[in-house]
Amino acid sequence: MLYQNRFGHFNFSKALLLGGVCTAILTGCNQSAQDTSTTDVAATGDAAVAMKTVAITAIVEHPALDDVRKGVIDELNDAGFKDGENLTVNFQSAQGNTATAGQIAKQFVADNADVIIAIGTPSAQSVAAATSSIPLVFSAVTDPVAAKLVTKLDGSGTNVTGGSDALPYEPQIELMRQIIPSLKNVGYVYSPGEVNSTIILKNLKEKLTPLGINVLEAPAQRSTDIAMAARSLEGKVDMIYTSTDNNVVSAYESLYQVAKESKIPLIASDTSSVERGAIAALGVNYYDLGRETGKIVVRILNGEEAGAIPVYTPQMLDLYVSPNHAKEQGITLPQAVIDKAKEVVE
Repeated sequence: MLYQNRFGHFNFSKALLLGGVCTAILTGCNQSAQDTSTTDVAATGDAAVAMKTVAITAIVEHPALDDVRKGVIDELNDAGFKDGENLTVNFQSAQGNTATAGQIAKQFVADNADVIIAIGTPSAQSVAAATSSIPLVFSAVTDPVAAKLVTKLDGSGTNVTGGSDALPYEPQIELMRQIIPSLKNVGYVYSPGEVNSTIILKNLKEKLTPLGINVLEAPAQRSTDIAMAARSLEGKVDMIYTSTDNNVVSAYESLYQVAKESKIPLIASDTSSVERGAIAALGVNYYDLGRETGKIVVRILNGEEAGAIPVYTPQMLDLYVSPNHAKEQGITLPQAVIDKAKEVVE
């Protein structure tokens, strides 16, 4: 900047000197800002490359679904994706509410997670409806094709893959008949709004009717309706069979109380239900299912396309039994069944 002296003349030498100082100061400041900016960008860039975000949602919290989540996180950790270091994990439960599941799905999509993991069919359906681009890895979904998550199990070609907890029916039926050889009537408490449960009901009827065994259904819209639904079967059935229906499993203690009072044995397909009141269960190890689901997530985080990865279905089933619960519910477990059990719950 030029300035005027008291005689009205411009002093070019002083102006030049002052201008040079200002220029040097400004240049230094700009250079310092550029250096800081470059450092920040580099640091941010490194963090962006290293840090991954995994969003996990479950339709409800109960032991089986909690085991899936734990298995996923343990598998990610063992593969080098550690929460708080190079991984951010965001978990939200829908608390059994499908509307909440939809809100969570939309939020996860807005957050642009690297992978969204949905545990349970309603949550998986909500996420699938919210995005066709972010990789969706479902878990604990009995029939992902019927749930319209994928059209085939050997690679969907879309953004969706995951782990199924589908069970073969023949071993389940064999267990029922081993425990109650004179079996004629099976009660089935379920949520009519959960597609997994309605499919199992249909398949049970198809498998049991030719054997001369009737299936009496007891629908329960909410977890608070489970006990009432079970009581409607009193005096009509030889046993109650429970699937991995999320509302039923989340309220299993209330079902157990009815079984004790009414002397109706509970046989489950969720092994964690034995600790909570079932006399026996032949089913998937949900922690192991979580580990397998986690392996799929790792593959996607490492660059594979979700649609190229086949859906995982467990091949091994575990038998859990509780002789004490059997006695409470009016029967004695055959020793042959106890001998085959992986775990006897006292």
